[in-house]
Amino acid sequence: MTHTLTALKGHGTENDFVVLPDLDAHLSLSPSLVRALCDRHAGLGADGVLRVVRTELATEPDVRKQAGEAEFFMDYHNADGSIAEMCGNGVRVFGWYLRQAGLIEGTTTIATRGGPKTLSFDGSNVSVDMGMASPRPERPTVRVTGLAEVFGSIAIDLPNPHVVVELDSVQDLSVLDLTQPPTVEPGLPDGQNVEFAVRTGPRRIRMRVHERGVGETRSCGTGICAAVVAVAGDSAGTDEWLVDVPGGQCRVSWRDTGEVVLSGPAVLMATVEIGADWLAEHR
Repeated sequence: MTHTLTALKGHGTENDFVVLPDLDAHLSLSPSLVRALCDRHAGLGADGVLRVVRTELATEPDVRKQAGEAEFFMDYHNADGSIAEMCGNGVRVFGWYLRQAGLIEGTTTIATRGGPKTLSFDGSNVSVDMGMASPRPERPTVRVTGLAEVFGSIAIDLPNPHVVVELDSVQDLSVLDLTQPPTVEPGLPDGQNVEFAVRTGPRRIRMRVHERGVGETRSCGTGICAAVVAVAGDSAGTDEWLVDVPGGQCRVSWRDTGEVVLSGPAVLMATVEIGADWLAEHR
């Protein structure tokens, strides 16, 4: 018998998600179900799905190894049904759900495919230690639909693969056509998110992003961090960077020790009961 499914809708700087509480790992989250849930016309509409499961019940051995330090695992899927290593906005929404549901109190560590991530809370602002940024040796060229210019870039893992292009002006940023994936040569082995960033002040940048498996999104947490690392160069330190994206603003600290901390809002706006017939059709 097929039962209804309780889901929540949330976002971090308008990077939006369907949150699926599945603590005891009863739900089979197929790519087709993810695509149907994220469909903005026939589903709930989202950039991805965050499945909430106890870490000890995860199917992946590398995730289960994190059970000793993280009770809950963020099983993250992109809107096209593919799986991503991490999601900086998603993990903040995930942690906010755990807090609102009474499953955690205070600072907590979440298991992800990109390793354990520690979250702290200040009102509705959530900060996450993203770990170390890892520059890659590739220096791909990037082309964007409708523009003849070929852009240089910096490739960074954090832990998702990113290609960051620094532009000269906000006007250059505004005219980009990101309705199609930018052409990246050579492409990274696991694909890439492509960030376009402009310096708009001391320790402040504006950014747009095309995410693999999604398209252009209003914000990308790991991409925000990668853009700061790329633009800052060797300027790690305790001072925060402000990053403006179409969906709002986040803050990034790149510590002298190499860790990158992302801070920003997390919002849950609705709880939805998904009907049994709809589930049966899309599983």
